[in-house]
Amino acid sequence: MPAMVDSVWVAATLLLCILGGQALDQLRVTATSRNPPPTPTVHCWCASYPNLTLCSWPEPSLSPPTHYVATYSERQRPKITQQCHLIQPGSPSSDLISASSTSSERLWHCHLPNLKLLTGYILNVTAVYSGGSSSHLSSFMLEDIVKPDPPIDVRVSPLDIRNLLVEWSPPQSWTNLDIFPLKYQILYQRKGRGGPPKSLNLGPYESTKVELKGLTQGYDYVFQVCAKELLGLGECSDWSSPVQITIPRTKS
Repeated sequence: MPAMVDSVWVAATLLLCILGGQALDQLRVTATSRNPPPTPTVHCWCASYPNLTLCSWPEPSLSPPTHYVATYSERQRPKITQQCHLIQPGSPSSDLISASSTSSERLWHCHLPNLKLLTGYILNVTAVYSGGSSSHLSSFMLEDIVKPDPPIDVRVSPLDIRNLLVEWSPPQSWTNLDIFPLKYQILYQRKGRGGPPKSLNLGPYESTKVELKGLTQGYDYVFQVCAKELLGLGECSDWSSPVQITIPRTKS
């Protein structure tokens, strides 16, 4: 990690590697002043296995770079690089991607098309500034970063006095349901009770509705649903927007 404090050139490298080659993060900074530029903080996920892989990073609010360069390559063929399709903050495509995000940051995205199954990849995102550059280098396998978007159109309707029917629709971005089905998890909690929420895992077969029995009368319940690839690749989606319903008391 060389550094010349009284000069105009600074270089720093930080490398994190996990054994087995399943994950690697490297940060590299070069600068022509004493204030090195911020390094992109990159997050990648596959919202629709295997065809929709995206990476994102926030743009610095105080000193944004002049531009970004994003490339990727297969881990076993690092010299053959491809350009990642950049999507600027505020563009129509970026707004659609960020619709489910609660972040107020200006997010850059890049789309990595046509990735191969069971193949390691290296992504290099470089922020270029007038006084230098900074890079984030990461390695991943597609199967490790699968994360669907949340289920949509969650509906809760009463069946009888203490039983409810919870229904939902799969995320529209998951386009290969016939080949790669989803499984779901239900999270529900009685409001005002203060205890931990209850969860229900559905599977192994795809289902978009479930009947919940034995709920307590006279209380409000909140329901949410998350989606995960059927074989358990990656992680569950973020929770859907909460839906609340009141279980009415029966008249004596």
